[in-house]
Amino acid sequence: MIIGRVLENEKRVKFNIEIYCNNCGVKVPGGLQTGESYFETNEFKNELQELKKNYLCGICRDKKRVEK
Repeated sequence: MIIGRVLENEKRVKFNIEIYCNNCGVKVPGGLQTGESYFETNEFKNELQELKKNYLCGICRDKKRVEK
């Protein structure tokens, strides 16, 4: 999954952080990627914290959409 911004012709930084679905608790497979210039900035750290707080796996996300 790519978070943040990746500029054209910019190297991507790949990293692994354990993220769990906030509804069912399933661990999200795979790693994350972001642009080299965006990695470890305050904006990046804030976005990562928000992702951890609000992440839903595909199944839970689809259930939520159907309920609406």
